[in-house]
Amino acid sequence: MSEPTVVPVALGERSYDVVVGAGLLGEAGAYLKPLLRLPRVAVVCDATVAPLHLAPLQASLDAAAIRHDAVTVPAGEASKSWDGLSALLNDLLDLGIERGTTLVALGGGVIGDLTGLAASLALRGVDFVQIPTTLLAQVDSSVGGKTGINTRHGKNLVGTFHQPRLVLADTAVLDTLPRRELLAGYAEVVKYGLLGDAAFFAWLEGHGAAVIAGDEAARAHAVAESCRAKAAIVAADEREAGQRALLNLGHTFGHALEAETGYGAALLHGEAVAIGMCLAFALSAQLGLCPEADVARARRHLAGVGLPTDLPHGAGDWTSARLLDHMRHDKKVRDGRLTFVLARGIGDAFVSRDVPAPAVAGLLDGAIANAA
Repeated sequence: MSEPTVVPVALGERSYDVVVGAGLLGEAGAYLKPLLRLPRVAVVCDATVAPLHLAPLQASLDAAAIRHDAVTVPAGEASKSWDGLSALLNDLLDLGIERGTTLVALGGGVIGDLTGLAASLALRGVDFVQIPTTLLAQVDSSVGGKTGINTRHGKNLVGTFHQPRLVLADTAVLDTLPRRELLAGYAEVVKYGLLGDAAFFAWLEGHGAAVIAGDEAARAHAVAESCRAKAAIVAADEREAGQRALLNLGHTFGHALEAETGYGAALLHGEAVAIGMCLAFALSAQLGLCPEADVARARRHLAGVGLPTDLPHGAGDWTSARLLDHMRHDKKVRDGRLTFVLARGIGDAFVSRDVPAPAVAGLLDGAIANAA
């Protein structure tokens, strides 16, 4: 088994490492011990992850003489809600956590976002550690300190910036993921190539199938390179005042699609992002910014691994006006203007707040017509 890769996230006194490698879950206690204010943690996981990964984590905490409790929440996006947050906070307080207690988020993006927000609020702020168990969480949501819950107004509209003390990305746990979940996470891997690293995108064209199939070296490389790309952007723009918005490539469209489908199993986040990236590249080409050949190349790779590139079945009944309305509730809206990440080509993305709404509506009308 190869040595883990350590990716630093340079944020001054809030700096931390992202450790990427196979078998890290069984060594978690040793990694956590030097970082803890007290030798006590509260692990938060969901009902799907607990039977798969909680026991090996607990064994590693026992081996490191770290006291631990566990709180299990219902699996699924519904836990990222006011009710889910309230229930988790009360469960943690019932355990008698102290300010020196560290929370451990063991799970996918829902658990990471929810636990991070709880950590920022409980006792006015406690430390937390991310142990992401999905590819999407390993390459995206576990890194950068964004926390949040969803409300009836939209996704992730209530949250904080609260950086973890450590991220342990054990690539071996990805073997337990259903293929659809793995593919959804892979969309975020592709995002890093499309937004700022043409060479990485070319590598993915040659090795993406191996990443998805479970090749250990390819998977570790893909996760580490994705984390390295995100860490550089977060270090330059922690609170999304500028450059960090590039990480939203495909997300303005994607979040609107998720909202229209009810944030459920009909369309996973990564699937929505894959479609959203195709729409972002198509819009860029429509505006004369991006070669059509790059639009086709992006679509070809995403479709080739099994990700959707067009609106889902049934979208023929949608309207561009409704999708635009979802976009106007996006937290990236400034002075009522929509924010899009557009591209001049593969590996060359930029943020624009000057896209005319009629151009977006026309693009969406065409996509809806194709889905009919």
